[in-house]
Amino acid sequence: MRALALYAGPAALRHIQQHGLQPRHVLALPAAAGGPKGLMLLRLDRFLFGDWLPQSQQPIDLIGASIGAWRWAAACMPDPVAALQELERIYVQGDFGQQPGERTVAPQQVSAAFARFLQQMFAGHEQAIVQNPRYRLHVLASHGRGLLQRESGRWQTAGGYLAAWAGNAVQRQMLGRWLGRLVFSSGGAVLPFGDDRFPTQQIPLDAGNLLTVLQASGSIPFVLQAVHDIPGAPAGACWDGGITDYHLHLRYRGGQGGESGIVLYPHFQRAVIPGWLDKPWRWRHGSTAALDHVLLLGLRPEWVATLPRGKLPDRSDFRFHLADPAARMRDWNQAIAASEQLVDEFAAWLEHPDPGQVLPL
Repeated sequence: MRALALYAGPAALRHIQQHGLQPRHVLALPAAAGGPKGLMLLRLDRFLFGDWLPQSQQPIDLIGASIGAWRWAAACMPDPVAALQELERIYVQGDFGQQPGERTVAPQQVSAAFARFLQQMFAGHEQAIVQNPRYRLHVLASHGRGLLQRESGRWQTAGGYLAAWAGNAVQRQMLGRWLGRLVFSSGGAVLPFGDDRFPTQQIPLDAGNLLTVLQASGSIPFVLQAVHDIPGAPAGACWDGGITDYHLHLRYRGGQGGESGIVLYPHFQRAVIPGWLDKPWRWRHGSTAALDHVLLLGLRPEWVATLPRGKLPDRSDFRFHLADPAARMRDWNQAIAASEQLVDEFAAWLEHPDPGQVLPL
């Protein structure tokens, strides 16, 4: 495998050594925040939901934040392959509020562009998504506390996030004084992860709040406006789920009644960083026992270096290609087309699941 790298927690590796990997073994799929980086996983998503997972019938939990939540909402639509393809098209072609020549875009403009995007992608399909007979959707958002209870002024919000950053630098649990985790779950599903001592509240996800929840889950502070007073949720401001759970480093359940299973995690890197504010703290980027049942499908750095500009698509591309949006779209489409190699390599490995090709997470 030259593009794809497989990383597993201890329980996941034992499972593969004893049983290989079949679609029926999958318990859950996380999907990280990360903006345009998630585009690199859409072809792999189409393979998983179009070809591989339909070979089994067990219920599966889909846990996502920001673009990860959008990917899994698309996967819950009646034709997931077509929906994921449309998500790719709309995301690549969207300008998210930036006009030619503009160096900065007001948060209200970006929020309005996100709302149009979500309407175009999901409006009219809300009931089908939340009532999917097999896939249980869990969307994460960050709920403000204290100074962040409401987005009433830029300086107040900046002060709240500065306090959150300082608390998080001391201990991740201290972030909970300023931001809580909201998990919006469809179909009455139980949480697919255990207690990690972080303030968490589960809320029903339904057709009436789905689009608002998806907007909140991707609302990056200072880039978009917070989403306030989501129906069914505690009053107040909600922001990007990646603030509290950037890469969903959660205590995933590995099965019930002594049965083991796999948490299959398509990801764009090896590290599973707990929260967005943990990015500078590299000692928090390692694996823990929470990820024991995870099989992570990652991208090899040397392969990423062959992509346009030698990197994954990201938000900086909007600034780099400010005067030429068509060049950004060209680069992103070339990178996405290259990601077909991930599909080919994973499909080949599934034919003969060799544990010797799996590295420690």
